[in-house]
Amino acid sequence: MWQKSYDGSPILYLIPTPIGNMEDITIRAINVLKEVKVVFSEDTRVTRNLLNYLNIDKKLISLHEHNEELVKDKVLEYLVDGYSVGLVTDRGTPIISDPGYKTVKYISDKGYNVVALPGANAFVPALIVSGISPQPFIFYGFLDSKDSKKKKELDKLKYSKETMIFYEAPHRIIKTLKLMLDIFGDRDISVSREISKKFESIYRGKISDLILNFDNVKGEFVIIVSGYVDNNIDYDISISDSINFYINEGLSKNDAIKMVAHMRKMKKSDVYSIYHKESK
Repeated sequence: MWQKSYDGSPILYLIPTPIGNMEDITIRAINVLKEVKVVFSEDTRVTRNLLNYLNIDKKLISLHEHNEELVKDKVLEYLVDGYSVGLVTDRGTPIISDPGYKTVKYISDKGYNVVALPGANAFVPALIVSGISPQPFIFYGFLDSKDSKKKKELDKLKYSKETMIFYEAPHRIIKTLKLMLDIFGDRDISVSREISKKFESIYRGKISDLILNFDNVKGEFVIIVSGYVDNNIDYDISISDSINFYINEGLSKNDAIKMVAHMRKMKKSDVYSIYHKESK
């Protein structure tokens, strides 16, 4: 069913806000913030500072990951009463590694219009300035904070050919880079720090090089990692020859089997069984 965004009915607006430089907000976003009845905000203190900068006086209601399940009904109440509302997160575009998804689904399922405004985010600037191929890419966002789960996430991405985009916190950046080096190998990487802020900086090179350059570096990080390159193996050759090819390339037997299973879209157990029979 098509949604008509401008049919005169009330609208839930998803409004991007600056991630650093206050001038990054769009004229349209400013006008919508002025027009809506109320703004639902991840952190009302952060949003109040923005509205004060813009000389906008607006009612704010807290909507964050811990209360969204309850507050989405409040959003609906305003729309039922005929009022358009706005939704913002602390910085950047709502729902991108921020709350808001549950509310959007709930409101759209109820038949009300949801309009997303284009605007500030961190991963697009980081990608286009990285010097790494931008197409195709995977936006992953934050990896799990626990090392054991993070290893499993990275292991699943090991053979993805797409450029990968991650967010990371300052206190985990070194550990994450070391895990990437261990699991991905020494790939091309770019790390953007504090995008659009006073101390914005970009590190480019190999993963091993960047680890050496990160000494108590603080800020918010976007990591861009190049995808896997399969060295143009001939897939007409047998499974055992394919596995032996990757073993000769430096992979362990287990990793080589996983690689062939991934590339041929087969179960690892089936590949192992065939390899075992062909190797006899």
